[in-house]
Amino acid sequence: MSETAELILHHYDFSNYAEKARLALGYKGLTWRSVIIPPVAPKPELTPLTGGYRRTPVLQIGADIYCDTKLILRELERRQPQPTFYPTGAAAIGEAIAYWAEHQLFRPISLYVSGTNLDLLPDNLQADRSLMRGLPVPDAETVRRAARRNAPVARIQIARVEEILSDGRDWLAGPAVTVGDFAVYHALWFISARSERLAHELAPYALIRNWMGRMREFGHGSFSPMTAAAALEVALGAQPAPLRASDPFAEDPQPGTNVRIRADDYGRDAIEGELVLIDAEEVALRRRDPKTGDVVVHFPRLGYDLRAVTSRS
Repeated sequence: MSETAELILHHYDFSNYAEKARLALGYKGLTWRSVIIPPVAPKPELTPLTGGYRRTPVLQIGADIYCDTKLILRELERRQPQPTFYPTGAAAIGEAIAYWAEHQLFRPISLYVSGTNLDLLPDNLQADRSLMRGLPVPDAETVRRAARRNAPVARIQIARVEEILSDGRDWLAGPAVTVGDFAVYHALWFISARSERLAHELAPYALIRNWMGRMREFGHGSFSPMTAAAALEVALGAQPAPLRASDPFAEDPQPGTNVRIRADDYGRDAIEGELVLIDAEEVALRRRDPKTGDVVVHFPRLGYDLRAVTSRS
C-alpha cells in the first residue's frame, strides 16, 4: 500500500454490504482491523466518527472516515491499485451491474430472506430498518407477507445472473473482475447468510454456484479485532490526510461552505460539516467531535443529496 495508516472496518457479521467490503479487502490481499458494531441504532461509538451516518460498513483510516461501499472500494483502489476493481474496458459495465444489483436485485432478496428467517434476526431489526426507510414498524405477519410477495421478484433476477454467465465468461462483466461481481455476490450471499433455509433458491444454478465459489476464494484478507473505544482513540490521535484539489461543477457548493449530506434512498440521517472536497466521485466534510477531534467524513457523489446549510435567524 502507498499509505501506512491501519485500515479499520466497522461492521457486523451478517451485513451483506460488510461482506462486500470484507471480500474486497481479501481480493486486494490487505491487512485490517475489525471493529464489531451493533446492527441497529443506537451506535454510540460509531456516531462520533461519522456525525450521524449509521449504515454499515464504515472504513476508518486514521481520522478519515469512508462511508458507503461504493466509495470504500474506490479508496482501497486508490491505495492499492492492483488487482483492480476497475479494469480497462469493463469498469463502466461493472458499475452499471453494481447499480442494478444494489438498487433492483438486493431489495427483494432482503425482504424474502428477512421474512423467512424472522425468528433468527435481532428482535428490533425489522423496526430499525423500517424506521430507516421512513416506514411504519411492521408486525411479524406483515414481514412474512412481504417475503411471499418478493420471492418471485428475487427468483426472476437470480435466473438472469445465471443467464449472464451462460456464455462461458468467468466474471459478470467479462474476462476480468469488476465492482459488479462484488455487488451481485453480496446480494446472493445474503440468501444463506443467516441460515440454509433458502439455499434451494441457488441450487439449480451451477454457473452461479461456481462463480460464487471463485469469489469466496478471495477470502477476507488478514484481520485482527479492535475495540470501538480503541478506534475512537486512533481518530483522536490522528489528523485527516491531505486532500486532493476539488473539482466542483458550477452548480455545486464551493469548498469552505457549511453543508449537509444524506443518502437519497434510506438511512437518510443528515451529516453536517465544512465541505473540504468535492468532485465527480466524492464529497468530503470536515467535522469535529470531542471523542475524535477533527475528522473528515467521505461519501460517494452518486446516491447522496448535498446541500448548503442556510443560516437560521
